[in-house]
Amino acid sequence: MSFPLRLRRPLIAIGAVGAAVLTACGGSSTPKATAGGAVTSTTTSTAPAASPGTMFSTAEVSGLGTVVVDGQGHTVYLLTSGNGKNAPCDDASGCTKVWPDLALPVGTPAATAGTGLQASLLGTTKLADGETYPTYNGWLMYEYVGDSGPAQNHGQGLQSFGGTWSAITPAGAPVTPAATPSTAGSTSSTGY
Repeated sequence: MSFPLRLRRPLIAIGAVGAAVLTACGGSSTPKATAGGAVTSTTTSTAPAASPGTMFSTAEVSGLGTVVVDGQGHTVYLLTSGNGKNAPCDDASGCTKVWPDLALPVGTPAATAGTGLQASLLGTTKLADGETYPTYNGWLMYEYVGDSGPAQNHGQGLQSFGGTWSAITPAGAPVTPAATPSTAGSTSSTGY
């Protein structure tokens, strides 16, 4: 079908916009360096990744022993203050920017207990923000931004946001300082 010239330009523009929208909705492009130093681009699907808070298990973490980890293998931490359980860590204080919480996705009623975890200790709680969070032995669980991958312990023993951060044992207790070597975690507890 042939369109008059005055109609072709708007159709081309509509086609270009449509292609851009489809490209934006279809995935993301991430540049990657190759062995020779050249940069290539790979396209990834936009399917949502599994939330790290939907499954917990245990893993051996150097310097800590066997501790609770989230669905991505990251060490999870709890926050104690004095004899209290679950010292506050929320968005308003900036705490969750450093210690991300592990809210359950909407429609997910509970987390799953994986290998080494005592299923009877895995529960949930709904906080004032309306979100549901997994708990282990009643403790809310957090990741630490200083842990860039699985089985790291850079948050162990840090004091910030009004309490002390500890990894969690399979029995549901904080990992004690005696179980933590002096080289574990960050050498500085300032700023967080």
